[in-house]
Amino acid sequence: MEQETILVVDDNKEIVYSISELLKYEGYNTVKAYDGMEALKALEENRIDLILLDVMMPKMNGLSALMKLRERYHIPVIILSAKTEESDKVSGLMLGADDYVEKPYNPAELTARVKAHLRRYHAWGSGAPKEDEDRIVNGGLVLDKKQRIAIAEGEEVRLTATEYKILLLLMENLGQVFSAEQIYEKVWEESASFAVENTVMVHIRHIREKIEIDTKKPRYVKVVWGIGYKMEKYR
Repeated sequence: MEQETILVVDDNKEIVYSISELLKYEGYNTVKAYDGMEALKALEENRIDLILLDVMMPKMNGLSALMKLRERYHIPVIILSAKTEESDKVSGLMLGADDYVEKPYNPAELTARVKAHLRRYHAWGSGAPKEDEDRIVNGGLVLDKKQRIAIAEGEEVRLTATEYKILLLLMENLGQVFSAEQIYEKVWEESASFAVENTVMVHIRHIREKIEIDTKKPRYVKVVWGIGYKMEKYR
């Protein structure tokens, strides 16, 4: 298989160098750019599989570059942003970014997200998976009701029958909060006549371990403290 190439864009040359070395160690080719204009030029001159894009840069910032590149390219884009740039993260996702990683970045998390988005991109070709009556799509998470399987970031995950039913309930009702008792009664189809919080919690934990990139920062199955659980609508 041909090596995948990642475009690293940041005006801080030390960050570009360190990320490039990390990605090279993981087996990727890298192309470097230090502002948005250089990034767009690099896209024209190279076959790029994924972009790591800083926001605050001279000449053309990351969000402006993102708007331009989305006119022509559908490759994955991961925004690199400082914790203080919350509005930039939201703007980036709205403009077509696929994900974001906070600075200072954790090397293991960064490479995990890169791998996940590349798997998803290649698994679905140049477009995202489409939703139909047999398939529920939420970001990089797909539930195939016909085959009764889940696909997370392009990879099939093995679910038990109970895990599948819980995930189906949450994905069919994006954003709706269910108490542990409600989940138990709908999935187990019997009255929650005893304390069921631990039973449901264990199943939720197992689902997270299978579908989340980072279980400490879950993007899909969220706890609403004191109330229950919900499936966050991705972007």
